[in-house]
Amino acid sequence: MNKKIIFIFIVLIAIVIVTLIFFRKENNNNESKENNMNNNLDNNTNDIEDEISEIVLIVNNHELLIKLENNSSADALVQKLINDNIEVDAHDYGNFEKVGDLGFQLPTNDERITTKPGDLILYQGNQITLYYDENTWNFTKLGEVIGDDKNNLKEMLGSGNVHMTFKLKEKSN
Repeated sequence: MNKKIIFIFIVLIAIVIVTLIFFRKENNNNESKENNMNNNLDNNTNDIEDEISEIVLIVNNHELLIKLENNSSADALVQKLINDNIEVDAHDYGNFEKVGDLGFQLPTNDERITTKPGDLILYQGNQITLYYDENTWNFTKLGEVIGDDKNNLKEMLGSGNVHMTFKLKEKSN
């Protein structure tokens, strides 16, 4: 009878060990599937960001196409635009720019630059500026207006306050 009890005890221990191994393996498979799903979601978001190199700025009934810089500040701006348009009320400053508060912070990549008409600049991480003339300072360049529109920006923007709407460029088929 002793041998029978020992045998049953060994069989029960073996069943417990096999069960633990099975559940541990199943748990690892589930974690792996979840990690793959999260990685795919992250990759899809990164793919979307990688595809976006231009955005649209609407100001005073004009649509301006902005070619974005390749930096983390422009990437963060695109990430915000994926969620919704960005609305900014801007005022004239120094007779060379329209500047407004973003209402949130973006990462900065400041360097000493001289702006030119059409440059879209991030200042202090939370101010966005569209230049229609030159200025030299430590800024983060987000992008620049492309096309002929940058040649008459001062007239297009006018002398008073402006409302700027930034949005993603619609994909062409």
